[in-house]
Amino acid sequence: MNLQTRNKVDAAFSMSSMTDLIFLLLIFFMLTSSFVTPSGLPVNLPSSKASTIEVQKVSITVTKDLLYYIDDRQVTKASLESVLKTKLARPEGVVILHIDKSVPWEDGVYVAGIAASLKAKVSIATVPK
Repeated sequence: MNLQTRNKVDAAFSMSSMTDLIFLLLIFFMLTSSFVTPSGLPVNLPSSKASTIEVQKVSITVTKDLLYYIDDRQVTKASLESVLKTKLARPEGVVILHIDKSVPWEDGVYVAGIAASLKAKVSIATVPK
């Protein structure tokens, strides 16, 4: 008597579920990594109780040596307004100020005043306490 089963067990392993899982993890890490955009210049930021994360459009950095940078490119104090005007193509842009805590307030207010005169939303970068 020759008895054979009609259903044979396939020993192959399907990788489709593993591929889906890896793809979802890749998308998750790509999306979450783009939310945090640190400034490329080392600046000693002041601390604050309320610190929120803003999507950064234009970054203005003022170092303790009073050097001005717009998006990691050094500019002079006199050309700050013209360079910022070209960076903010449309009004109501977002400007993040990375100002060293040893810089006098009048230099920070000067930069914020230029950004506000160009109708940009101004935020000051701080570190949480």
